[in-house]
Amino acid sequence: MSDSTNAAVYLTRERLVELEHELHALKVHGRKEIAAKIAEARGHGDLSENAEYEAAKEAQQHHELKIAKLEQTLSRVHILEDRDVPNDKVYILSLVTLKDLKTKRTLKYRLVSPEEADFEQDKISVTSPIGKSLVGKKVGDQVTVTVPAGTLSYELLDINR
Repeated sequence: MSDSTNAAVYLTRERLVELEHELHALKVHGRKEIAAKIAEARGHGDLSENAEYEAAKEAQQHHELKIAKLEQTLSRVHILEDRDVPNDKVYILSLVTLKDLKTKRTLKYRLVSPEEADFEQDKISVTSPIGKSLVGKKVGDQVTVTVPAGTLSYELLDINR
């Protein structure tokens, strides 16, 4: 059994920079804001019956947990460069063009790590049902994927970086 807390995290350089900025903002600005809320709540008197103080302390715990999780993720990052990924088959970072065999619509997705997935930007995780079905496939291959909404069938039209 592999321990996911020690598994490599594959990211693009762009996403690494975004996460580093997010961590900096959490540490600098986020901590200041929470400290101010705790100080304000402390000023309201008896801490044993101060719901605002308890809420601020709980927010602080959640904030520190988020920082720790992000630091842990960043400690496992391996940078992926487009040039490192061949385009003979679908791999992580591949930009795939699919034809939905039911609707005949053409779709484009970039396969990325789970930490980088963003469906609104057409970035799907290699561990998602669609991502798993595409990894290792070649142009012309067809895949059928079972998702919560039902079954999807695609033809792989193109693979790019």
